[in-house]
Amino acid sequence: MAGSETIAARRRFFGDDAVDPVSGAVRADRVLVSWFGCASFAVALGGVVFLLDAWVPRGLTAGYVPTTPDEVAALDPAAIFIGHGHFDHAADAGAIALASGAVVHGTAEHCATARKQVGGAELACHELGSAASAPGDRYDFDLAPGLSVTAVRHLHSSRTPRHEGADASTPVRPKPCLCDIRAYPPGRSEAGHLARNLLAPEGGVLLYQFRVGDFTLTWHDSSGPLLDKAPHVLDVLRTLPASDVHIGAVQGYNQFTNGLRDPRSYIEALRPKVFVPNHHDNWLPLITARGEAFVSPLQAELARMPEGTRPEVRMLLDRDDYLAPGRLVFDLPAS
Repeated sequence: MAGSETIAARRRFFGDDAVDPVSGAVRADRVLVSWFGCASFAVALGGVVFLLDAWVPRGLTAGYVPTTPDEVAALDPAAIFIGHGHFDHAADAGAIALASGAVVHGTAEHCATARKQVGGAELACHELGSAASAPGDRYDFDLAPGLSVTAVRHLHSSRTPRHEGADASTPVRPKPCLCDIRAYPPGRSEAGHLARNLLAPEGGVLLYQFRVGDFTLTWHDSSGPLLDKAPHVLDVLRTLPASDVHIGAVQGYNQFTNGLRDPRSYIEALRPKVFVPNHHDNWLPLITARGEAFVSPLQAELARMPEGTRPEVRMLLDRDDYLAPGRLVFDLPAS
């Protein structure tokens, strides 16, 4: 039986009709995904609630995303899955895990960083390799009965020399949107939080796939230049079941040289029915832009794929799609 704060948080993130108003249980026959900024999502899959990354964007803005780490912790997640350790992905992992009892999943370095965030307090953490693990390494385990997880080590986005030729992707260079600093000016706490976490180490990069019955959800919070630096990782991704839903990062360092070629390589390997872009909103206004800037470039990039292989795109746009119940809802196939 969940407490009143958990019931309220779950109804806000997942919708009133998805949460039992007495017990707080989330419907087990649906997949419910709620975005709370950058690459962070709250997920209910087969009735199990967990987080993908753990950071409520703030630093140069205050209140741009309408939630707090306390409210995210109130969801009472069973687990937190860290894609990599940079501040914009994991800066709230320790506090949320400590408050909720969620088990952190990530590399040894991700676990160490989460514990450091809460003064060395003991946190339950499932270590999936370390920063020294090789790209392509795979880890398989069950999160709950009937809910299996595969984590695959891959690469963080990085800039590579421009690929020339007729099939070269167009660079994506949106103009930073400074307007949101003026509309949502930071206070001392936001600036302090950014300063404390700004230099957090990457600690390795992990992609996660979740499976319940015949339904498959895949998520990654960075898209590295696998074609150039680790093409064998794409072979590993091709061995995974095709994704019903693929939530993948589109913003990255290589966009300035090779456009959205790297995100497309992940999509081609994972073969999703539905693709949901992430890491594309105005999470740090000095260097980022709003999600609208990626709509046309993503459409153009996916047009390079054979027509029958292109996924349906569910574009999330800030700020309207933050904590938007019903925006990403999928039925679980009957077993």
